[in-house]
Amino acid sequence: MSKGIVLASASVHRRELLKNAGIDFTCEPSELDERAIEAPLKDSGVSPDEIAQILAEAKAVDVSERHPNEIVIGADQTLSLGDETFHKPANMEEARRRLLALSGKTHHLNSAVVLVERGEVTWRHTSVAALTMRPLDPGFIGRHLAHVGSKALTSVGAYQIEKEGIQLMEAIDGDYFTIIGLPLLPLLKELRRRGEIDG
Repeated sequence: MSKGIVLASASVHRRELLKNAGIDFTCEPSELDERAIEAPLKDSGVSPDEIAQILAEAKAVDVSERHPNEIVIGADQTLSLGDETFHKPANMEEARRRLLALSGKTHHLNSAVVLVERGEVTWRHTSVAALTMRPLDPGFIGRHLAHVGSKALTSVGAYQIEKEGIQLMEAIDGDYFTIIGLPLLPLLKELRRRGEIDG
């Protein structure tokens, strides 16, 4: 008999991916302070993909305490440019600076997903996508952000690849689901292996 599935994320995009895949789940975002968890990791040599993994696990374990008889999906994504790790921009000025920083360069989106049962991580996976942004004129960045508005604040890169953000790109190496923030194919494979979804 399959268990219930809980998504420990406030991300509209992750909810949409699971819903579109036909997964029956409930959603309960964790209320942990992610930046507080991450702060001690900043200068410890932990890689951006490991940070994503740690945050995904922390959120899923937190929600699992309230749902001990269900499988909890935790997910997180970081953006790395060289040695620097980025998170969602706090405001439009930060979004503008983010796009200027990424302009003409290749950055990486590190997407982690975990399954937690009774507070224990029982499966984990991380996928990385490399995206090369074309050189962007500052005037274009301003017009682009004025057009997309606050949607720019909902992703780590200040863009939505599934919408107008695709116009910012020159090349992409990685799958769509990793870029959106949930490595869906490995997750579905694991849920099928466990008999939680029909396979």
